[in-house]
Amino acid sequence: MGCHTDTAAGAAPYAGGRALDTPFGKFYGPNITPHPQHGLGKWSEGDFRRAMRQGERADGAHYYPAFPYPSFTGMTDADIRDLWAYLRSLPPANRPNQAHELRFPFGWRSLMTFWKWLFFAPQAFVAIPQASVQVNRGAYLVKVLGHCGECHTPRNFLGGPKKDRWLAGGKLPEGRVPNLTPTRLKKWNDAQLREFLRSGSTPEGDAPSDTMYEVIRNTTSQLTPEDLAAVIAYLRSLPALSEEPR
Repeated sequence: MGCHTDTAAGAAPYAGGRALDTPFGKFYGPNITPHPQHGLGKWSEGDFRRAMRQGERADGAHYYPAFPYPSFTGMTDADIRDLWAYLRSLPPANRPNQAHELRFPFGWRSLMTFWKWLFFAPQAFVAIPQASVQVNRGAYLVKVLGHCGECHTPRNFLGGPKKDRWLAGGKLPEGRVPNLTPTRLKKWNDAQLREFLRSGSTPEGDAPSDTMYEVIRNTTSQLTPEDLAAVIAYLRSLPALSEEPR
């Protein structure tokens, strides 16, 4: 909803056009409604699975990782099937896709071959050994479906995630992205963290950034109580990492 809906322009949900500013230029989320020309109307479920698992378009071209397939690659077959069924149920939106505006030479999509070689490996979700069922459920939600690491993990100059700094914080044009390891979250108890993920209200009475509030409204506030508890349990289980430098 967030990445594929241009709410500022009053566009239809999932009809594309939402801008994402990055150090490499500006990306625009595509139309993912079932429209036959501008959306996914001519795709098969296999095409969709290939996009989510391998980061490839229906024509075989590479996607840029602004589309978080490095996280979605771990989705189960059942979840991909359910997501595809939901997208097929949406009303088609007749809105053309907008071309990305990328700095030279990042507009050369063929360069993604090398980026993938360095930073991406299609793989199923791997359960954490000796971790509880609850913690592993939380890991799947955070790592895969929620793709939290896409914003909350710092990146190198090529846009690759620093895997040894998983969820230690990142950067967006509007400011820093918080550290989600116990280094920061130990300041909040489970009830406070649960309330933040449901409503956006912090113990200090502060409000999250517009970007995070959108995530809360569209995603974390919609979690079942069991899945919300699993997310918190997983975050509590992480090794404490130092804050990213400003």
